[in-house]
Amino acid sequence: MSRPNNITIAQQLIDITQSALNMVKPVDEVISEWNELVNMTAEELKEWLGSEESAGAGWSKDDGSGETIGHESGRKIIKILESNPDKDPEAYDEEDIAHMRKVVAYCKRHLAQEEKAKQDSNSKSYKSLKNWGHDAQKE
Repeated sequence: MSRPNNITIAQQLIDITQSALNMVKPVDEVISEWNELVNMTAEELKEWLGSEESAGAGWSKDDGSGETIGHESGRKIIKILESNPDKDPEAYDEEDIAHMRKVVAYCKRHLAQEEKAKQDSNSKSYKSLKNWGHDAQKE
């Protein structure tokens, strides 16, 4: 029997968290938490995603592209931020909300588990959270 790799396990955890959130958390709460947790602008996130630091943070996707899951998420976050700069709750579509749920779950989980992200801008935690639109050292 083959052993699952860490990427598969990480994606499964994200999917399980996503499913649980879909059953419990109302859309307005997701949007509110998204607005609080995604504290980078589209431009800041674009600049960050273009850096080598960003590319090396997080788990690589299984598709052989070399891109990390968080990096891909960051690109989706930019699209959401740019398509709705006024953060109008009615302007988000189902795909936006689904990704916003995933971002909220990821950021909340990692902020609760990893205090290092708030203290060390060179930590993997800090860099990974930035890929997901959250700068833990930004006021």
